[in-house]
Amino acid sequence: MYLIVICDDMELEIEKTEQIIDHYKLLHPELDLVVESFESAEELLYMVTEENYEPDLIFLDIYMSGLSGTEAARKLRAVGNKSEIVFLTTSTEHALEAFGVDAAQYLVKPVTEEMVFRILERFLANEREARKRFLILRVEGRIRRVAVSEIIYCEAQGKTQCLYLADSEQLILRKTMAEICGMLSPYPEFVRVGAAYIINLEYIDNLNALDICLATGKKLYLPRGAYKSLKEQYFQYYCGDN
Repeated sequence: MYLIVICDDMELEIEKTEQIIDHYKLLHPELDLVVESFESAEELLYMVTEENYEPDLIFLDIYMSGLSGTEAARKLRAVGNKSEIVFLTTSTEHALEAFGVDAAQYLVKPVTEEMVFRILERFLANEREARKRFLILRVEGRIRRVAVSEIIYCEAQGKTQCLYLADSEQLILRKTMAEICGMLSPYPEFVRVGAAYIINLEYIDNLNALDICLATGKKLYLPRGAYKSLKEQYFQYYCGDN
C-alpha cells in the first residue's frame, strides 16, 4: 500500500489532484494507492506528530492560510518525517526553499495529468527499489515500514512475535515465527536460531556455545545444539567459508 496525501486549502485544487490520481489508479489497478486530503498544514502536522501518520508521498501547497507549505515541510523534517514531498504553487518564488527541505519536485499550478503522472511514475519506481530492503508491517492497527537493516532480532512471545530495532523500539506482531522467517528469507543476514529467535548476523558481536552477545550489549542464550549451525552460518555469511 502507498499512502498519498494532498494538502491544500483550496477544495477545488484538492478535487482536481484527486481526480488525476484516481485516473492513474484506474490505469494501474494492480497498485494499492490510498489518497487522503487535508485543508490545512496544521492538521497534517498533528496527524504526523501525534498519530504516527506516515504518508509515502505528499502533494503540499505552498501558499496556504495559516502555516505555509514550506514551514510545514521544515517542521515535518524536524520530527524525522521522510515522506516524499511535492510542492504545488502558483509561483516559482520559493523554489530554493523547496529544495532546502529535500522536496522531490516543485510543480506550478495549474497541475496537469501529465505532470502528476510523471511524479507518480518516478515515485513508484523509487519506492519499488527502496522497498526491497524494507518490511511493510501492520503494528497496532497501523501500517509501518521498517528498514531491514534496523532489525536486530525477532523473539517468539507466545502467540505474538517481538521485533527488536536498533533505536530500542520493540514492535509486537501478530504473526507466526514461520511467517516472519518467510518475510526475511530474501535477506541472507537473518538466520533462525532454535524456535525462539531470528537474528541479524550483522549485529552479533561475539558468540560461543552458550550465548550470543549482540552489538547493543544484549545477551541471548543459545538453545541446546544451536551453536554449531549458527557458527557455520556466521562464517559462511562473512567469509563464504564453513
